[in-house]
Amino acid sequence: MNGSRATILRDLGRILEALGGLILASTLVALAWGEYYAVPAFVLSALVPFAVGRLLARRFADAADPGKLHGMMVAASGWFAVATFGSLPFLLVAWTIAIDPAVLNAPNLTGRAASTVGAFREPLNAFFESMSGFTGTGLTMTDDESALPHVLQWWRTFTEWVGGVGVIVLTTAILSRPGSGSLTLYESEARSEKIHPSIVSTVRTIWWIFLLFTFASILLLWLVGLPLWDAINHAMTGLATGGFSITDNSIATYDSALVDFALVPIMILGSIAFPIHYLMLEGDLRNLYTDLQTRWLLGFLAVGSGFLTLLVYANGTYDSLFTAFRYGLFQFVSAMSCTGFQTASDATNVALGRWSAEAQLTVTSGMILGGAAGSTVGGIKIIRLATLYKGITHRITGVFVPDKAIRTFELDGRVLDEEEADREFAEAAIIAGLWAVFLAASMLVLLLVLPDGEYTLQNVVFEVASAQGNVGLSAGITGPGMPSLAKIAFLFNMWIGRLEIIPVLVFLRALFKRGDLYR
Repeated sequence: MNGSRATILRDLGRILEALGGLILASTLVALAWGEYYAVPAFVLSALVPFAVGRLLARRFADAADPGKLHGMMVAASGWFAVATFGSLPFLLVAWTIAIDPAVLNAPNLTGRAASTVGAFREPLNAFFESMSGFTGTGLTMTDDESALPHVLQWWRTFTEWVGGVGVIVLTTAILSRPGSGSLTLYESEARSEKIHPSIVSTVRTIWWIFLLFTFASILLLWLVGLPLWDAINHAMTGLATGGFSITDNSIATYDSALVDFALVPIMILGSIAFPIHYLMLEGDLRNLYTDLQTRWLLGFLAVGSGFLTLLVYANGTYDSLFTAFRYGLFQFVSAMSCTGFQTASDATNVALGRWSAEAQLTVTSGMILGGAAGSTVGGIKIIRLATLYKGITHRITGVFVPDKAIRTFELDGRVLDEEEADREFAEAAIIAGLWAVFLAASMLVLLLVLPDGEYTLQNVVFEVASAQGNVGLSAGITGPGMPSLAKIAFLFNMWIGRLEIIPVLVFLRALFKRGDLYR
């Protein structure tokens, strides 16, 4: 076999082995809640990817370390494969309940519970839920999340928690392999900054930080009044900036300002880069204002939340300034951190899809931008906005400088020469341009397939930006009843949004060229 393909299949196998272990571990939740009927479905769902992964990993164990091209191919194919095999628990549990509830003592569901679980009998819906989970998007095919079995509630949460840090980062931490290959795979998942010289040490430190913040978040939410199961799930999806909930109306279910304000710092933690967390835990708190991304993130959150508060108050959406601030702050932080928790729903009588056009577009801008690179968020990322801004300013001011002058370009504490600056600027411009192209393409798909007059243009822009930004806020479009073509478009948006487009395009090019890779 082509040596390049062997490298890709070997690393893909390692990812699937790790996935099989995660699914198998989740059977403990079914046992803890007495949902024994779900155990066979989860065991089978674990064995399939583990067996495929073990076969690939052993068959190509001697393959060479991955290069940059391989890394992109592994990232794109790995995330797609994980979402595919990760859909099996949804699919098999749903069919277990539907086909043979008597033998396994499965519940006889009726009403919304039946339609909620039954939606996952459709493979496309199960795949959508899995892709939404692992990419940290949070758009859902469920009608009522509270009606799901506890083990499926957990699996939705767990996919977002794992996906928030990264599937490849997890695989590298568990199945560590020394050498340059681990660094290549780490960088293929849209990460670049290292905490330690060793990439294995870096990813393990990232996971220790993530675990510490997870337990702290669970404790905080429990202290402000959430039941323990609710606190566990919302802390995990909030910190991972995923946004899946176990309630029907997301955080609006609790209708508690205290819960809202407790979740805001959790979502912000998830949108700050892990190397900055490490430095701050080491006692270097200056990074809150010296690090470019963190400083810009906090500034945008403050300005965006304040502006949105004024909009929803001035438009009469809410009748008091405090209420406007409560919902404006929460929804903008949820949007820009790419979390997707929602407090503006029908439970508050002012659903997000019925906010004014300018308010919806303000939230949309936060979803498109996203938080810091090196965190758990989606979107274009702050560092790219900073690069574009500084790059444009650099080029304009260059007109007033003599041609022979030696100029440097400073970005996030790095001093770059002209060639390096051009490369950074071009990369940021390409990603931003492609982001706009695919955003527009999916908007066109939705406008063509959605019923005429049912949704406004701002609803469509909002929903597509939410999918591609891996956010999960919804104006009411996403659901099991949406057209299949719209689901497929959103699947693609979520996939490219998580991997920042280029790896997916590289992977698709290779497929269209029938696996054409350099040898």
